[in-house]
Amino acid sequence: MKKSDASSRPPRKSPRKTRNGRRSRFWRLSLRLAAIGLALLAGWTVYLDAVVTDRFEGRRFEVPSRVYARPLELYEGAGISSGALQRELELAGFRRGDGVKPGSYRRNGGHFLISTRGFRFPQGDESRRRLSLNIYDDQIQDFSVLSGDNAPIVRLEPAQIGGIYPSHKEDRILVQLDEVPALLPRTLMAVEDRNFYEHVGVAPLSIGRAMLANLRAGEIVQGGSTLTQQLVKNFFLSREQTLVRKANEALMAILLELHYEKDDILETYLNEVYLGQAGTRSINGFGLASQFYFGESLMNLDVHQIALLVGMVKGPSYYNPRRNPEQATARRNLVISEMEEAGLIDSARAARARGLPLGVSERPSYSENRYPAYIDLVRRHLARDYKEEDLQSEGLRIFTTLDPSIQYAAEFAVTDTVPRLASGEMGKALEAALVVTAKDTGEVLALVGGRDPQFAGFNRALDASRQIGSLIKPFIYLSALQRPEKYTLMTPVLDKSFVLEFDDGRRWSPKNYDGEERGEVPLYKALSHSYNLPAVRVGLDVGVDVVKDTLRAFGVASPIPEYPSMLLGSVAMTPVTVAQMYQGLATSGFNTPLRTIREVTDANGEPLSRYRLEVDQVADPAAVHLVQYAMQETMREGTGRSAYYTVPDELALAGKTGTTDGGRDSWFAGFSGDLLAVAWVGRDDNGGTPLTGATGALPIWSRFMAQVPQHSFSPVVPDGVNYLWVNTQRQALTDEDCDNARLLPFISGSEPVQEVSCSGNLERRIRGWFEGLFQ
Repeated sequence: MKKSDASSRPPRKSPRKTRNGRRSRFWRLSLRLAAIGLALLAGWTVYLDAVVTDRFEGRRFEVPSRVYARPLELYEGAGISSGALQRELELAGFRRGDGVKPGSYRRNGGHFLISTRGFRFPQGDESRRRLSLNIYDDQIQDFSVLSGDNAPIVRLEPAQIGGIYPSHKEDRILVQLDEVPALLPRTLMAVEDRNFYEHVGVAPLSIGRAMLANLRAGEIVQGGSTLTQQLVKNFFLSREQTLVRKANEALMAILLELHYEKDDILETYLNEVYLGQAGTRSINGFGLASQFYFGESLMNLDVHQIALLVGMVKGPSYYNPRRNPEQATARRNLVISEMEEAGLIDSARAARARGLPLGVSERPSYSENRYPAYIDLVRRHLARDYKEEDLQSEGLRIFTTLDPSIQYAAEFAVTDTVPRLASGEMGKALEAALVVTAKDTGEVLALVGGRDPQFAGFNRALDASRQIGSLIKPFIYLSALQRPEKYTLMTPVLDKSFVLEFDDGRRWSPKNYDGEERGEVPLYKALSHSYNLPAVRVGLDVGVDVVKDTLRAFGVASPIPEYPSMLLGSVAMTPVTVAQMYQGLATSGFNTPLRTIREVTDANGEPLSRYRLEVDQVADPAAVHLVQYAMQETMREGTGRSAYYTVPDELALAGKTGTTDGGRDSWFAGFSGDLLAVAWVGRDDNGGTPLTGATGALPIWSRFMAQVPQHSFSPVVPDGVNYLWVNTQRQALTDEDCDNARLLPFISGSEPVQEVSCSGNLERRIRGWFEGLFQ
């Protein structure tokens, strides 16, 4: 029985066999796990490889479009003040200095020495030059080119006034490795990665030293990353300090080195590295950093400037030379010592570089959009031809019509005048807009969208659609004067109230602003003094539909109601639309579409679009000339005469006031021989104000006009227009020396036939005869 029981039991395994079986299972499991891990690593590596190659072989950088002001042209006799020239130089990134180094200028009173940097314009390259000039009475004299190609006209590098940025707000100027000074990449490698051309993307010894230092410190105090790893971190990864991120960084760095040449990686690093912040916009790459901190091209940097930029790689915020000059200087000098130790510069050159100041410009030459309202209009004009994504990423160069001197005067006129128009809560509630164009070309030279020109919010110049009031009256009378057989400037029009009754029983009874009635007045006086009743009567006579067609012909695309109240300006327009409308009056009936863009090129300067001047005749020049006369009378003796409290008496102007009910809108539109400007004042809530066109908008307009050198408005008399001396009270021709004589223009065939004499005033006739002998 016992034997039988023993034989039925399973044999017991030996301890050694059990341990061997366990080992065998462990190794099988380990191999399986390793295989799975290798498969996952291989898959992850393939994924990372695709990420690396996709970004590097596609469009690596989204480069914002750059928006430039018009270039300032310097030549003998050019009109500009000393202050305006200095502002333009500083706006374009010129530094006050010796006037010898490119990008610098020296001023002594009205004498300037200017050393230009050169610039690639759409029409060709403008070479570097050194200039000398004097400014007397707001005019350039003694203009000469001291060095460089001689030229009678020299264009300065235009100021960059803004950009159209990608959503991630990165900004950069792309550079190629062969375009940068050789000292820059050598210094960068000496400080950040001495074995860049030897390693395969990672440097184990450097990583080991960094890990040891970090363990000793108990925190991350030193990095062992190569330039390739830094590029991977900036290009593909987040900034978090984790082992997983570091492992990905190392693996991607190796993959990057497997696919691409060292020079290609180095060039990409030079364009990608983060070197500062300008508001919401990041400064990436050495090309833009050179402009941002020094106002210089990268090729023009000296040793101490290169050292500062390379030193900032470690910590752009901490070593910001504008905010922390002491830390920046110490870091720069440390880099200079590294350059000396690496044999890149000798000891004398290093000592000289350490002794120099930082040399940073006072303010960034490439800053946020300086003129947000103007850039807003530029973007809307560009939207007709370009996609937003291309504007944000293709590095286009957009050359605009903005004149920095005109813009400065416009901004000053608004910011200085608006606070004076009203006090208390009313004064705080007032807003304003100002649009300035070139009279003959329709180029928008300046735009102010509110009382704070730097505010990038609601743009009143483009989006505040407000009733225009009496600004409509020149177009009512133009519609009438295009019928010379019925209307001339001396045609009597009735300034007397009336009631208009509609079919539905409603009644409308317009009134003059002052409530007065004057009976019959000459047409030119009804316009120059802005009487309401004659304007409505004439408008009804020619037809509301005809006045509407006239407005359309002059470029008004917004809705126009066909109601009689439209004849008193109950039609809403923006200041830019008003400027477009008045452009045709200033150019004698030739409609010139407003434009902000002259040319667009790609990043390499190749032309893409050229926006030429367009002109379309929309009205009889003879009839427009008569309206221009009445608008000049507005300035001499009508509602615009207070402009001459500010503007020089000898500057001939033409203009028109506009006021809406309750003073909700105050307007003034007018022009000189060179400029057209439209000013608006009102409240965003459309509330009333105590202002009229003459007391609100006109002071802003006058303040602007008084600041800018310009010529008088002296229109060419078109064919078919004759000036004759007339007695407007008698509706007859008369002699120049007679009482009540006025020189008025007439379209041929509309002149009065009747003549009246001076009733034998012999003394006046003799005096006139003698005066004629000596003229």
